Amino acid sequence: MAAIYRRAMNALYLLCVIVGCIALVLISAIIPWAVFTRYVLNSAASWPEPLAVLLTIVLTFIGAAAAYRLNLHMNVGYFANQAPPPFRKALDLLVQLLMALIAVFMVVWGERLVEVTWYNTIAEFPFLSVGVTYLPIPVGGFCLLLFIIERVWLGAPPDPLPSHDAVVPVD
Repeated sequence: MAAIYRRAMNALYLLCVIVGCIALVLISAIIPWAVFTRYVLNSAASWPEPLAVLLTIVLTFIGAAAAYRLNLHMNVGYFANQAPPPFRKALDLLVQLLMALIAVFMVVWGERLVEVTWYNTIAEFPFLSVGVTYLPIPVGGFCLLLFIIERVWLGAPPDPLPSHDAVVPVD
């Protein structure tokens, strides 16, 4: 069961990374287009800025879940690292439980935000529900919660990239 869950989390992590990368690439293409239309064509397009904001929401919440899984997020671990190992383990569990509380908050209140704004539309995108634009909040929270369960139950996932100190054999 543990191996199945780990493989599922590996697949979910890969999906989160792909979604985050696509959002980042699109943001990187949209912003120069907005600058081009404004300063070169002297006719600013109305859609690039709101679309970049929507993609930033996707990047932030889905990408943050992926970063948390591999412990790539910002943290201050100095005092925790100075503690004796039994306290360090208890402190890590406390951090995971607090993060799970944040993830549950994101799921519950993010879902309510989606529900409340579902029938509103964005002026630049009248075909798009505001609720859809807020979906990355509960989805990211759910992914984060699954990654926290993995960390508590199975421990930290293996790092998919070799460390900088590792010697890579050359063929």
